[in-house]
Amino acid sequence: MDTGTFRGIITFLLIVAFLGITWWAYSRRRKPDFDEAANLPFAEEDEQLTRDSSASPRSSSEPGDNGDSRTNKGDRNT
Repeated sequence: MDTGTFRGIITFLLIVAFLGITWWAYSRRRKPDFDEAANLPFAEEDEQLTRDSSASPRSSSEPGDNGDSRTNKGDRNT
């Protein structure tokens, strides 16, 4: 088997995989799942907090420190 035949087989397999994924993505069975995923950015904060119970706020070690590293910038002595 020469290189051209091997490349042709790989190209054919990739086209079949592309068509399969495209068929899966646009099938009617998947539409409700994709519609739900499309509306996730508009979900209320309360719903998101109840679903993500594994996330917990970090405890602060210093008084007055809210534990958010984004607000702690620069030297603490100033």
